[in-house]
Amino acid sequence: MHHTHASVHPRGQARLRLALATATAAALTGGLLTLSTSAATAADSTQVPFADFNGDGKGDLVSSAPGAYVSGQKAAGQVVALYGTSTGVSSAKRTTISQNTAGAPGTAESGDGFGSETAYADFNGDGYDDLAVASPGEKVGSDTNGGTIAVLWGSRSGLTGKGVTVSDPAPSSHDFWGKTLAAGDFDGDGRDDLAVGNSSNTIYVFKRGFGSTGTPGGRYTVKPPITNGTNDFPYGPLRLTAGDVNGDRRTDLIVDGYETKTQNGWNTNYYVPGTSGGLSTASVKTLKAGVITAVGDVNGDGYGDIVSGADWDTTTTGGGVPIPDSATGGKVNITYGSASGPAGTTGITQNSGNVPGTSEKGDRFGYEIDLGDVNGDGYQDLVVSSPSEDIGGVTDTGQVTVLYGTANGISTTTGVQAFAQSTAGVPGNDEKNDRFGMDVKLDDVTGDGRADLVVGSYENDLNGGLTYLPSNGTKITTTGSRSVSPSDSGVSTTGYPQFGVTFAN
Repeated sequence: MHHTHASVHPRGQARLRLALATATAAALTGGLLTLSTSAATAADSTQVPFADFNGDGKGDLVSSAPGAYVSGQKAAGQVVALYGTSTGVSSAKRTTISQNTAGAPGTAESGDGFGSETAYADFNGDGYDDLAVASPGEKVGSDTNGGTIAVLWGSRSGLTGKGVTVSDPAPSSHDFWGKTLAAGDFDGDGRDDLAVGNSSNTIYVFKRGFGSTGTPGGRYTVKPPITNGTNDFPYGPLRLTAGDVNGDRRTDLIVDGYETKTQNGWNTNYYVPGTSGGLSTASVKTLKAGVITAVGDVNGDGYGDIVSGADWDTTTTGGGVPIPDSATGGKVNITYGSASGPAGTTGITQNSGNVPGTSEKGDRFGYEIDLGDVNGDGYQDLVVSSPSEDIGGVTDTGQVTVLYGTANGISTTTGVQAFAQSTAGVPGNDEKNDRFGMDVKLDDVTGDGRADLVVGSYENDLNGGLTYLPSNGTKITTTGSRSVSPSDSGVSTTGYPQFGVTFAN
């Protein structure tokens, strides 16, 4: 989610998760595709609960189309809620919302990027999940990239489009209000809170949800030890992820961001624990690098484990500073939770165990990740994308890998699965620049207690698309799989809508 005038050094391509999807789409009119931000992962429990906007007990999926045209306005943006059914998700049961939807705050305008970041929780305590939606590129007064956030209410019929604005308390202090979002109960009071990032290193936390006019139950700020970036990347946190790591029933926050200037490093993640008074940096801990994170209990010990994707892996300069390097193909770091917070860390690459493929330059293994219990054994399972994987000579067609949790953590030897669009039973074909795995989500969208897999891609020249792959109770299967297109979901294919590149977390 980035300033449209920022330049990107070749070694900084992994940092493009900073970019607004709308800015990326705009750039495409003059050149080659660069990978954009997406939201995957982050829930406020070791069990990674799904979103349920209509209260029917089946998981619902939100896919953004931040580059979508709305009423002729380029990259105004939309969000699409696909509701869970006994046969999974499809465009047949959905709600498509823009800022022009009746009751929605704001007006669809060119470059708003509505849906560039989303997060779900029950913000008004009525038993239905609600959706926080950011438009980080929205012009606010004379502030070109001021940004806005709307909370859309859930109901018995799902998301209606009606909602309220979450006002920026300090608009002159930063840009891109809402460029990162995470929801959880950070103080353990039983009400969901919303953490909001922007272009600075100050994170705003709204307590105890929101009232019918958008008034929060309270507000405070935290400032993890990250810089505002360099001249190329002055954008605050890369990602916010919520989850209970230490098992105290208060949600903790993982902040993916740049290190302070006093430390040697390009990118470092931080653990900020939840306390009875909310998030506190007094006991902040440094984690392994990564720009996308999930929290879930992969070994069944009751503590949330921190899984971060470092899709570039790292090399070291002469000055001892790790910098992004795609030569090693990418890595996923798993830091196990404990009563005292983050504990030991292990790493997984495509050279680990029976993980399909080989670590190759530019694969970007770990670009997106998510956790969910596919087989119902009580251990969270892991999906990892490598959207720049070349298959059969097809450049950047993409692949996703499913790895299963055990009492010893994520297994790289037993039950490992890989899916591409050339896999038998998967809709579509391997095509250049499809980037299958631009976002991934493991959610129980059928209500059977097993997590199903949804994969987003840049299908058809950034129109985007979703692929649904269900769990058969023991593993992910292609039986019953389907694709979901933007045109069938109420999203215009004019321009570069990027439907499926960003899922709600």
